[in-house]
Amino acid sequence: MFTLSPLGQRRVAQFKANRRGRWSLRLFIGLCLICLGGELIANDKPLVIRYHDAFYFPILSDYLETDFGGELPFQPDYASSYVHKLIEDQGGWMLFPPIPFSYDTVNYDLTEPAPSPPSSSNWLGTDDQARDVLARVIFGTRISILFALILTAISALIGVVAGALQGYYGGWVDLLGQRVLEIWSGLPVLYLLIILSGFVSPSFWWLLGIMALFSWLALVDVVRAEFLRGRNLEYVKAARALGLSDSELMRRHILPNAMTSTLTYLPFILTGAIATLTALDFLGFGMPAGTASLGELIGQAKRNLQAPWLGLTAFFALALILSLLVFMGEACRDAFDPRS
Repeated sequence: MFTLSPLGQRRVAQFKANRRGRWSLRLFIGLCLICLGGELIANDKPLVIRYHDAFYFPILSDYLETDFGGELPFQPDYASSYVHKLIEDQGGWMLFPPIPFSYDTVNYDLTEPAPSPPSSSNWLGTDDQARDVLARVIFGTRISILFALILTAISALIGVVAGALQGYYGGWVDLLGQRVLEIWSGLPVLYLLIILSGFVSPSFWWLLGIMALFSWLALVDVVRAEFLRGRNLEYVKAARALGLSDSELMRRHILPNAMTSTLTYLPFILTGAIATLTALDFLGFGMPAGTASLGELIGQAKRNLQAPWLGLTAFFALALILSLLVFMGEACRDAFDPRS
């Protein structure tokens, strides 16, 4: 059975003592679960169909209209009255998710021109292409969170390693590393992304790779400073005299003290990744057209000032995500602070 060390237990207790951080973590985990299971909450396909004493699961497999007694060998429109009648005539039934729309489902039964205001069928209204706003927010939030988490993990790994090597070894390693950082940090990231989008078709992994080349720079200086200070401490010198290897010295004796400053910057990388992806989508240089995105929703709000629900939905979604991340980051920083 896995057990935490006394230091780890104290850090967990310190994190739990921060009420705002504790509740932010719970809400963020709940938000992630909702977004990761988006197909179970917002989908234009039924979760379960009972037909001829057999069960069908359209969210897992594709079926043809002929499988339910229809005439055409194509995927059925489960929202149509024709498909409903085919199944109900055989004593069957369909169980739809709470939101019977996916992120790309067009609602053809609107009583008002799109974008339509919130209603009983579209809880947050529709966008200018008659797509459900709430469904697009759920799937757009999932993309933003996954993008930010992956980018932060890559940035933290590269930034900590680069800063640790510079700070611990110093000399020509530090001198060469600083010159590379000065040149690399001077490149305009946003402009490069916009320029490169004219040569290649933007995608999730393409944007992630480009941003990962620059986002790790924020961590190098703080980690380098901690290692420059830590390598001259008495207990580090004593461990080196006892024959401890450089990798063990860095991992066991210096890195834990550097984690406080590192964790301070992680929420800014997370929020910066979400903000950058949103900005690129707003400008039209982000995810492919049609992809659910908070930035694309903001762009629609700009083009449709008569539909304030679009801008308000995007604003509150971004405000909630960014606030939770910042509060969690503050709680983690306090938990890892050696002075605590």
